[in-house]
Amino acid sequence: MKKLMALLLLTFLLACVPTQEKKIQISGNTYARGFSITMHQGYKKIVIYNTFTAKGQEFLLVPKTEIKKIDTDLTILRTPLESIVLTSSSHVPYLELLDEESALVGFPNTDFISSPKTRKLIDSNKIRDLGTSENLNTEILLSLKPDLLMGFAVGKISKSLELVGKNGIPVLVNNDWQEETPLGRVEWLRLFGALFAKEAIANRIFKEIENEYLSAQAIAKKAAKRPTVLSGSIFQDVWYLPAGQSFMATYFKDANTDYMWADSKGTGSLSLNFENVLEKAQHAELWIGCSLHEHKGQLLEENEHYQKFRPYQQSSIYTYGKLRGEKGGLFFFELGPIQPHVVLKDIIKIAHPELLPNYSPYFFKELD
Repeated sequence: MKKLMALLLLTFLLACVPTQEKKIQISGNTYARGFSITMHQGYKKIVIYNTFTAKGQEFLLVPKTEIKKIDTDLTILRTPLESIVLTSSSHVPYLELLDEESALVGFPNTDFISSPKTRKLIDSNKIRDLGTSENLNTEILLSLKPDLLMGFAVGKISKSLELVGKNGIPVLVNNDWQEETPLGRVEWLRLFGALFAKEAIANRIFKEIENEYLSAQAIAKKAAKRPTVLSGSIFQDVWYLPAGQSFMATYFKDANTDYMWADSKGTGSLSLNFENVLEKAQHAELWIGCSLHEHKGQLLEENEHYQKFRPYQQSSIYTYGKLRGEKGGLFFFELGPIQPHVVLKDIIKIAHPELLPNYSPYFFKELD
């Protein structure tokens, strides 16, 4: 369990790889900057703007019913996809929103998946466990012959993904975690819609989520005061907290709070020492997104100096570890990306409880 929690924490914290600024006109996207969908040779063309290649990845979506030969240098994906392997639990809900969870045939460390809907498929052996995302069981994976492997990369593509690609299985590296806004991240639903030929459904769902998010943001603007906010926690002697251009920092901004590192650069995480954080944020009013702990005492077991912070002294520390799956996975990591309106309302409730009097946070809870 401790190993699983550590890995989940890393999922949140290790988005600290610097990204190159890109000025890309995204066709059809309102918020997302990591992919585009355009028309090419009469077919839909997907471009994934990866950090580890200058060109990115390019795919041509060709309907399965098309029988003529396609003359192209692009990787062809026959749509709608019938089978897929994912490597991040945060991508599972995208399939579920489109009623395509049965297309998932393989996943590394299935304990990370918490959704009851997909866990039923795991328990009935319809989804194979593929080891770890860093060291995929390529023998099982290749035997599954999925239409696509959707992975993710921090800094550079893994050797496992390279090996799979060399064996004829298309690999798409999903960089949604690098989006600067929560709505940009959830807009990757449109990519899934294109892959499964369900664009209309994906667009409708995204629009509903967008409307909910913007409505919550408008409520937050009514607040009379902007409380100061600290975030993150120490992991292996380094305090990781959201950089000022990250989607988490955007949550704090849209909830009308004063995030104390809002002016910092980067879309991932900042890596600071304890003294730096204490000097700047000792008197912060709220500590949101502190750790995976259940109560304040566990914080002191990790680092006794946490008690020097005002939020510790005044019991205003909030964890995103409220909801856990049967195998220990956190719903915040899995569902949060496709429910940004819920995450935003949670933070508004914490920062401005008077604005949402009848609302109870879904992902966050106060540490006892």
